Amino acid sequence: MTTEELYRRLEQGPVMMDGATGSNLQKAGMPTGVCPELWILENEEALLELQRSFVEAGTDILCAPTFSGNRIKLEEYGLGDRAEEINRRLVALCKKAAGSRALVAGDMTMTGVALEPVGPMDTEELIEIYKEQARYLYEAGVDLFLVETMMSLAETRAAVIAIKETCHLPVIASLTFQEDGRTLYGTDPVTAVVVLQSLGADVIGINCSTGPEKMLPIVRQMKEYAEVPLMVKPNAGLPALVDGETVYPMTPEEFASWGPAFVEAGAGLLGGCCGTTPEHIRLLAGAVRGRKVKEPKNCHPAMLASERRSQEITLDGKFLIIGERINPTGKKALQAELRAGKLDLVEEMAQQQEALGAHILDVNMGTNGIDEKEMMLRAIHRIGMVSSLPLCIDTSHVDIMEAALRIYPGRALVNSVSMEKVKIEKLLPLVKKYGAMFILLPLSDEGLPANAEEKIGFVRQIVDRAKDLGIPETSIIVDGLVGTVGADKRAGLDTLETIRYCRERGLFTTVGLSNISFGLPERAYINGAFAAMAIQSGLTMAIANPSNGLLMGMTAASDFLQNKEGSDLAYIERVKQMGAAATPAVKKVEMVEEKPAETKVVSGERPPVFEAVVKGNKEGICALVEDALKGGVSAREILDEMLIPGINEVGRLFDTQEYFLPQLIAGANAMKEAIDYLEPILQEKETGQKKGTVVIATVEGDIHDIGKNLVALMLKNYGYEVHDLGKDVPAGEIIRAAEECDASVIALSALMTTTMMKMKETIFLRNQKKMKTRVIIGGAVTTQSFADEIGADGYSKDAAEAVRLVDALLGKEGGR
Repeated sequence: MTTEELYRRLEQGPVMMDGATGSNLQKAGMPTGVCPELWILENEEALLELQRSFVEAGTDILCAPTFSGNRIKLEEYGLGDRAEEINRRLVALCKKAAGSRALVAGDMTMTGVALEPVGPMDTEELIEIYKEQARYLYEAGVDLFLVETMMSLAETRAAVIAIKETCHLPVIASLTFQEDGRTLYGTDPVTAVVVLQSLGADVIGINCSTGPEKMLPIVRQMKEYAEVPLMVKPNAGLPALVDGETVYPMTPEEFASWGPAFVEAGAGLLGGCCGTTPEHIRLLAGAVRGRKVKEPKNCHPAMLASERRSQEITLDGKFLIIGERINPTGKKALQAELRAGKLDLVEEMAQQQEALGAHILDVNMGTNGIDEKEMMLRAIHRIGMVSSLPLCIDTSHVDIMEAALRIYPGRALVNSVSMEKVKIEKLLPLVKKYGAMFILLPLSDEGLPANAEEKIGFVRQIVDRAKDLGIPETSIIVDGLVGTVGADKRAGLDTLETIRYCRERGLFTTVGLSNISFGLPERAYINGAFAAMAIQSGLTMAIANPSNGLLMGMTAASDFLQNKEGSDLAYIERVKQMGAAATPAVKKVEMVEEKPAETKVVSGERPPVFEAVVKGNKEGICALVEDALKGGVSAREILDEMLIPGINEVGRLFDTQEYFLPQLIAGANAMKEAIDYLEPILQEKETGQKKGTVVIATVEGDIHDIGKNLVALMLKNYGYEVHDLGKDVPAGEIIRAAEECDASVIALSALMTTTMMKMKETIFLRNQKKMKTRVIIGGAVTTQSFADEIGADGYSKDAAEAVRLVDALLGKEGGR
């Protein structure tokens, strides 16, 4: 099947996906704790009966039961070496069920191993793992791909890249959103759409986690920016415990009643996830039959994005600033840090510029004496942990640009593409492949344009080349190419003419403002006057230093005077932020550049060790701890006054949704590094009494452990002795371990509805043995009501809350 064929099918009406596989197969006899893929191959009739029922119910696209068929997942069951065989046989089985009445989608999902910098998985390694499975599925004859139940936008990108590099079949990329409207990694619906459709996903979807009611607003948000069709596969409500069994309470009739609303909101492909049966799908298909699917917008939204935030760019919207500070040119302190392999100053500059009002961050690692590619990739990871702003990748090397675009978990801005032969021939295809936007630099191998007419000629040529590759004009930002007015008196006029031309044609523009005044005295006057003239001529954004109070105030005032939406309040906020004068802000940045070790200058007198935890600086925290020890601070003081307050601050930021799972994990890992370093000193000088003993495990049949690992790490960091039993642990084994270590608390994790009841089994055994050990539960499928129903002593929705819960249960002081 081609993408065009799928889109033509949608013109005829909604396309029906299938419903749940796991929960239905469990009803058919599949036990918990087994490899679902292997069990299906050993019980083929169970799958054939289920999938034929879905086809009879009106399903147009069946999902092959290859959901966990990647090598990493299969290795959990010792089946990694059979990945090809398993995937091929499962596709063949699904095709047998589909016959000529339904298409077959190759189903893929997360590996369970987090990507760096959160986890150990390298992006390229992950792409290769996905490529393996994609190749097996493609060669087995699937019609399209479904990448589903994704919690990480970065991992979703990796899967889409892998499939696109394997074949040309349509790709549906579907994420799972929590009740707060974000993924576990902090991605909002609009950002997901911006990133995935620009990368080449043919359909964007939402599945699992919630029922129809919570999913409907997400579809509406996505539709505003979607230029591709949308898919929805909600659960049959939230799971509940009924007569000792986990059930999804939403009836087929109620489930189907949401169908028309989903189509009206913009969904074109509809199906079901956990708890949905063939009857759910049959009634849903009937409810939407004959309805017209809304066409995707053909607007090519001009938006950049990080993993957690998108930035819209409009001709008539607010003026934007691309923060220029992360560039070693002329910055001796930054050059020295990069040569030493450090990125602390890069982090400081990223945070400062975001706080001062930048909308995008330019990242340039071009200096001698370093591996520029390595430092660029490390910088992208580190900046992403401390700032949510989209990045502008600034390098003249094609290989570095591709490496950066490959790992960047958002939609980046490429700086830049010119008519130079290497740039135009090699960079433009990368822009297209990775869905980036780019800065158009109007010059050629012959050099700078002689005048505005020649400059505009280069603009036309590059725009035409981009459009030939399928890159829309809304992905282009033209650099006005500011010359120095001291050397060329027409430099300003030529740039303004270029800006006006672009504005009339509908092209976005940017400039390096300070170039205009190079070599002249009192440059601020010229820069300010030129900026005002450029903005009036239609300038969209500028590459500038956001600590320049005059510039930032003037741009806010310009927006206000042009009556741009929200500009009145924005101007007032800008003036408040500037305070009495802008000069101190400029000095602060200069001080950081010249004295990178003196972090107190920009960190509100917070200790460097504290800051390292908050920033998740795992690489540098031990050196900071060592410095503190040498400065006379005791190990206990470091723990009590820097590390614990630091992780408390991480928890606070997580609770207020300023931080998300990646930053929470990074902070916990940084703290662990410091505690591991301090532990021998603490043991030597102090008795080091633990606050209590906790046994933690993912229950039998469940092989997900990212959340469980984080809870274990956080509890250790807070002074608890933690016995981590791993994943897929039987209830009896958990109880035995708790008895042997006299545990105060048993912490249970489950991410699958099919394994939730193992938690109740553990509680039953505890009660049978009349143990006083408390049991707490957590995991994506669990709720407080479920905890109450099975008799758990507590429920926590995340790792930070788990620490508070254990502290409260045990009556400990000094917690959070």
